[in-house]
Amino acid sequence: MARMTAARAAVEILKREGVSDAFGVPGAAINPFYAALKAAGGIHHTLARHVEGASHMAEGYTRTRPGNIGVCIGTSGPAGTDMVTGLYSATGDSIPILCITGQAPTSVIHKEDFQAVDIASIAGPVTKMAVTVLEAAQVPGVFQQAFHLMRSGRPGPVLVDLPIDVQLTEIEFDPETYEPLPVYKPAATRAQIEKALGMLNASERPLIVAGGGVINADAAELLVEFAELTGTPVVPTLMGWGALPDDHELNAGMVGLQTSHRYGNATFLESDFVLGIGNRWANRHTGKLDVYTAGRAFVHVDIEPTQIGRIFAPDYGIASDAKAALELFVAVARELKSEGSLPDRSAWAASAQEKRSTLQRRTHFDDIPIKPQRVYEEMNKAFGPETRYVSTIGLSQIAGAQMLHVYRPRHWINCGQAGPLGWTIPAALGVAKADPEASVVALSGDYDFQFMIEELAVGAQHRIPYVHVLVNNAYLGLIRQAQLGLDINFQVNLEFENINSPELGVYGVDHVKVVEGLGCKAIRVTDPADLGTAFEQAKKLAAEFRVPVVVEAILERVTNISMSRTNDIGEVVEFEEIATEPGHAPTSIRTLKV
Repeated sequence: MARMTAARAAVEILKREGVSDAFGVPGAAINPFYAALKAAGGIHHTLARHVEGASHMAEGYTRTRPGNIGVCIGTSGPAGTDMVTGLYSATGDSIPILCITGQAPTSVIHKEDFQAVDIASIAGPVTKMAVTVLEAAQVPGVFQQAFHLMRSGRPGPVLVDLPIDVQLTEIEFDPETYEPLPVYKPAATRAQIEKALGMLNASERPLIVAGGGVINADAAELLVEFAELTGTPVVPTLMGWGALPDDHELNAGMVGLQTSHRYGNATFLESDFVLGIGNRWANRHTGKLDVYTAGRAFVHVDIEPTQIGRIFAPDYGIASDAKAALELFVAVARELKSEGSLPDRSAWAASAQEKRSTLQRRTHFDDIPIKPQRVYEEMNKAFGPETRYVSTIGLSQIAGAQMLHVYRPRHWINCGQAGPLGWTIPAALGVAKADPEASVVALSGDYDFQFMIEELAVGAQHRIPYVHVLVNNAYLGLIRQAQLGLDINFQVNLEFENINSPELGVYGVDHVKVVEGLGCKAIRVTDPADLGTAFEQAKKLAAEFRVPVVVEAILERVTNISMSRTNDIGEVVEFEEIATEPGHAPTSIRTLKV
């Protein structure tokens, strides 16, 4: 048998489980693992500036391609606690990432040693498994189990904590005979699919709600085929956006309180049956459940059995991986179609597209300072269907989801449940690392951008290019808008007069100087007529210098973005002018009918 340190055995397992990239920050308690990483070769390491940033890089990396598992590495104590936000984000969105932390020697773990913390207990609620390995001989089995858990059932993150003495202990391990454990995913039965499809066929105005589970299962093509076979319009959730192209004739638009379309909500409220696949019925999607569920039947297909009935009781539930379910949905639908047993849904589908042609929001404004809607209009012109968008939270993300267009799965990479500020920069770096030839475009408000701005230096050091669209109004815009119901405007103002950049007025932070100081490129835009040119220039600069390029759009200070103030998807407030002529929404999927 081969002898090697437990740390080296862990690295060898990573390679045999398909890991080729890792993100992290070394430290004393994890240095033996880094020594093994260097000696073994085969895994490229990207040095982050903050360990939370490393965890979000791992998330972005995982979310980019089917089968990817991002790995983040940190030392003991605060490195692990810093990565808890990334673990929470990953578990909320069913994203498998592996967090590896160092730990104090086993003999002093419970003696308040320097940077010794019970990270396994801290991370337990936001992982599928969090374990401190106390016996070196258990390291191979723990890592094998980690990959098995991350991939099985509802995907999610795992944390493995390695005391420094455990890392250094030699064990017997033969990497040449190592095999990953079989992955378990629940699968629907034909009887279940026939029952669900029978309920769909008995309805008059059905919809499919496609969640992130469809994308996680790499089942987008099957979803499109099933929708086309049955003629059923599809509502993608925010996490399922891109599962079918925005310009597909069966795309009914998004539904919800915030990241929704006028036409999407209108179509949903006319439906009488909903087949949810791989979705969570998230509250920003449903709003008030009595409004959302009234007058319609529901079938819910989800990989996690306990997710069915968690938010509301469906009329029928199926515990299944989305791909396994859709394979059967397609097979049964083909049979019914060949028999001539599928209802004609063309009139219902056409009514959804008619709404897309009439219920639109205005994007074309020539105002200075720039109105945010114009930024997204120009992004639609500048960035093509191959673009991978990355965003997390805020009015910038909400408006982007209302106005941008996505045509492919994994081309809207968004932190859905957790929404931590600062997520966007490191996640975009992880996406660009996973797909170096991709057109990666991140979208942030000024506060999200400032939270982890130091990670731009990672892109400069490691030559990871992407374009970052920064919409700056020197405000916590979403929180300000949320405070309207309380009649306050309190502690949300970010403006100040920068003594070093008086030309900015009250917009405060000189992002251009900071970005350039971190080794990247930046362009500031104050006139909407210059946005298109700036985006083209940014693409050229990213290609030439191989670094992140920031395009900062100076916005009007206050813009209220469309959303419900009553938690009712039927009462979304349109704070701005709606489109009343085609020129008001020149990049809309359907030309406005007047």
